[in-house]
Amino acid sequence: MSLANNVFEITRPLRLRRSDATGPSVSVVIPVVADNEALARLLDRLHSLEGPPDEIVIVDGGASTGCRSLARRFSCIYVSARRGRGHQLHAGALRASGDILWFLHADATPPANAIALIRAQHTAGSAGGYFGFRFTGPDAWHKSTLARLINLRARFGTPYGDQGLFAARTAYDAAGGFADVPLFEEVPLVRALRRHGSFACMPAEIGVSPRRWERDGWIRRTLGNRLLALGHAIGIPPHRLARRYQPLSDEDDKSSPAGPPRDGR
Repeated sequence: MSLANNVFEITRPLRLRRSDATGPSVSVVIPVVADNEALARLLDRLHSLEGPPDEIVIVDGGASTGCRSLARRFSCIYVSARRGRGHQLHAGALRASGDILWFLHADATPPANAIALIRAQHTAGSAGGYFGFRFTGPDAWHKSTLARLINLRARFGTPYGDQGLFAARTAYDAAGGFADVPLFEEVPLVRALRRHGSFACMPAEIGVSPRRWERDGWIRRTLGNRLLALGHAIGIPPHRLARRYQPLSDEDDKSSPAGPPRDGR
């Protein structure tokens, strides 16, 4: 994917301090648009992991001074880029210097041992992988049931971006990166990574905020997501799908850079 016609600004801080520098380095890439509260929680979480990542790249699609301040406060690399999740993710990947690229949504809650699991998977020769899906917040039967269905779908289909996708740098480059489209930007990447080598689910779950389901209604949100996936599967272009389902995102949360709500599809 070429970014030749898209100007983005970069602020370079120091790397995070690492106690064990013998293993592969991990760069976290976080696309965000005006969701600084969730971003601050995630950055605090990343710094408290059992072995933090080597660097964190925040790709801001909203030119936010608050986001820039958070990047400075948490010693992150700040990239200002054109809004759009696929574009932002790829811009962050191009800037990242790690042996492994780990892509996180701003409202994610990664497991404490995530970095160790990612490094172990990389050392075993995998092209990449993803984490199990769970909803954060109070337990409820409908949340656990839907999470189980999402995990089943990911095993036999395509895991999506809210499941903490990661990839070896070399495998990511060979796969061509994220597609610059308003929806399903991760699908061609995941398929290419699976052709490149093993792409496994980690034995741990990443927390996903239920706020979009709570806002839209659990049934409406889930059916809307499945209709999006069906449309994509039968070949409807992502740009047409985005226009078709735009009403679902009129009040979508600020962390979704572009297009209709579609996490946890």
